[in-house]
Amino acid sequence: MKNIYFLDTSYILALEIKNEADHKQVLQNWVILAQSKPVLVTTTYIFDEIVTFFNSRNLHHKAVEVGNRLLSSPDIELVEINTTLFNQGWQYFQKYQDKSYSLTDCLSFIVMEERGIITALTLDHHFIQAGFQIFPSSLN
Repeated sequence: MKNIYFLDTSYILALEIKNEADHKQVLQNWVILAQSKPVLVTTTYIFDEIVTFFNSRNLHHKAVEVGNRLLSSPDIELVEINTTLFNQGWQYFQKYQDKSYSLTDCLSFIVMEERGIITALTLDHHFIQAGFQIFPSSLN
């Protein structure tokens, strides 16, 4: 059985941005992890965050390149945030007023819970606060 991970924005950005503080360590992690051919799950909201990040920095070509790689990868399942998931994420967001979770975080947590995914590829410690494991755990 293949390992299943949730793929978060911060991990992808650290992989893609060479001068990102955690780039080298995340890249080393990815090279090792990719050998096991894991199944990766992410959402349309994560996709939006990534392409918006690059495009807002006048890197439209990079936004398109990364976006197309995510869309064409047979190893990545892109979960569309439909009305039901959106409403569940919004409820989660409202419930945790003591946290600084983004709505995208909350939607990610809902998708992870529904799919039984316990580990996120992320640098965002909100996933730990929400009861998930993060990988690589040695970062931050």
